[in-house]
Amino acid sequence: MKVHATTSDEELLRLMMAGDEDAFVSLYRRRQGGVYRFALRMSGSESVAEDVTQEVFIALMRKPEVYDQKRGSLNTWLYGIARNQVLRLLHRDRPYVAMPEDADGGEWPAHETLIADDDPLGDLTRNETIGAVRQAVLALPEHYREVIVLCELHEMNYAEAAEVIGCPIGTVRSRLNRGRALLVEKLKSVSRATVAAEGVVSLRYAL
Repeated sequence: MKVHATTSDEELLRLMMAGDEDAFVSLYRRRQGGVYRFALRMSGSESVAEDVTQEVFIALMRKPEVYDQKRGSLNTWLYGIARNQVLRLLHRDRPYVAMPEDADGGEWPAHETLIADDDPLGDLTRNETIGAVRQAVLALPEHYREVIVLCELHEMNYAEAAEVIGCPIGTVRSRLNRGRALLVEKLKSVSRATVAAEGVVSLRYAL
């Protein structure tokens, strides 16, 4: 059966469970990139991101019936599996793995400014602070890092992030506010000479 690009994740899952291999391929192609980028931004390690992505889709193949549509979207369910896998690997190895300077591979794209004037990170410049922002995000405690990654970089709303993490929406909101504040504090160590005149970038595009 040919699966169309407009087919919902949930319908693709139903087709996959009915034995349609094309449905799984379509789901993988649609959601693999987001899962990989989430794991990369949480860990700073390409190898961890690759392992996590593999485990997420193996879990989807082996036990698709575990997904409960009443509890949220399939996408947030996949992110939840990825989150658990990332935290397990980080706890096993070390607090975080620093991103090699040359390992962005296009996963942390820097683009033109798309930032609101009231954004607390709005004084970051395009070219010279990207590396500092990466490291600052990786240095955040995990419970702040994950809400920054989910809400700022993956543009999830509070409800979606709460589904991924498994916590109340209010907790996501408070952690995000605190995480942003911590990130600003960490970035204050960046030389003021690098802050400035070219313009500003949104965190999601700096990363």
